[in-house]
Amino acid sequence: MAKPRTEWRCQQCGCAAPRWLGRCPECGEFGTFVEEIRTAPEALRDAPRRAVPVPLAEVEASGGARLRTGVTEFDRVLGGGLVRGSLVLLAGEPGIGKSTLLLQTAGSLADGGSRVLYVSGEESAAQVKLRADRLGVCSGIYLLPETDITAVTEAAASVHPDVCVVDSIQTMVDPALEGVAGSVGQVRACAAQLMRLAKNDGISVLLVGHVTKEGTIAGPRVLEHTVDTVLSFEGDREHMFRIVRATKNRFGSVSEIGVFEMTGNGLAGVADPSGVLLSDRREESPGTCVLATVEGTRPMLVELQALVSPSYLPAPRRLSVGIDTARVLQLLAVLERRAGVAFGQFDVYVSVAGGVRITEPAVDLPLALALASARTDRPLPSGAVAFGEVGLSGEVRAVAHTQARVSEAARMGLGPVVTALQPARSHDAVQCREVRSVSEAIHELL
Repeated sequence: MAKPRTEWRCQQCGCAAPRWLGRCPECGEFGTFVEEIRTAPEALRDAPRRAVPVPLAEVEASGGARLRTGVTEFDRVLGGGLVRGSLVLLAGEPGIGKSTLLLQTAGSLADGGSRVLYVSGEESAAQVKLRADRLGVCSGIYLLPETDITAVTEAAASVHPDVCVVDSIQTMVDPALEGVAGSVGQVRACAAQLMRLAKNDGISVLLVGHVTKEGTIAGPRVLEHTVDTVLSFEGDREHMFRIVRATKNRFGSVSEIGVFEMTGNGLAGVADPSGVLLSDRREESPGTCVLATVEGTRPMLVELQALVSPSYLPAPRRLSVGIDTARVLQLLAVLERRAGVAFGQFDVYVSVAGGVRITEPAVDLPLALALASARTDRPLPSGAVAFGEVGLSGEVRAVAHTQARVSEAARMGLGPVVTALQPARSHDAVQCREVRSVSEAIHELL
């Protein structure tokens, strides 16, 4: 019998040490080291290696065949569907709808003739059945309420599923490893077994992952390296919209997103995000501007809102929702120095309507226009759309996908479109204005 080996491992980053440490030398967190005792089974240590090297030219490729889930927005993020033998991790905040989305996906796959194994480590069989009845998913799914990873692999060997859903990876436990569920060692070992299950048997495995209070995926960083695809479930629980964004995808693009709407019957895909996000927009309201953004290959129109009010504090407030605060502070400095719009004695509040988060630099120009409109209390022209990057010297720079952004504005019947470069003149229904600096854009529209 092998002698048990004891090591201390950080639960935040996975750093190993021979003894307990008060502070992790890798991530700098305090009190995160937990003792792990591991014994390697003799059968596992003495197992012969069966893999042999083969010439790359002799390897038979599957041709990239994908399994359509039947959920259009989910297929879009995955790059066209599930790749057989792939490992997909879906992470998000508690209560945002991860289990709902995967149960709907499992039901759609089962209706399409696929064999689905749904492993529930957080809920009982009765709880899953109640959710399935509410979503209209009631047949074709094999349910396994289990947290033992060995039992999961044995059930997969007997059922032979096409897709296996594990909810969640933080609840799985490997009996050969000491430690509680969710610890670094347990998450790493269970993920490794599920990876072997996916690769050896050609099963598409969907994992649910938890997130920390900082918003990062819980567990060791190796978990994100192990899986083939990492999907982030974003959105405010107080809003109806949810966005699934790919941060890693070995079989597709990482710039695609899927937009969902939370309804009483589950998550429904949104085919026209622009129309939904602008449905409650008020015309000619000071401090608002429409941004033409592009997520992956999909152009969307979202409304930026800014509020500027006199401050009674020594240091005026700068708050933003949906946009990086550092970008807002930079634009305020550019507007003061390059456009002559002062914000020194005013509180500034910025928000993206609908709970959408914008990270691309094309938000600079419409945000600057919204801030100037709020500061002067004068509305922009009705239907104005803008996009462009603003430099520190106040110049407006071009961004990618200009044609797609202008086309989306024309489809929604909005205009004028303010941008750095003159787009193609094939859009007679929309007026385009070229500006070279942020001060020129403010002078043209205000």
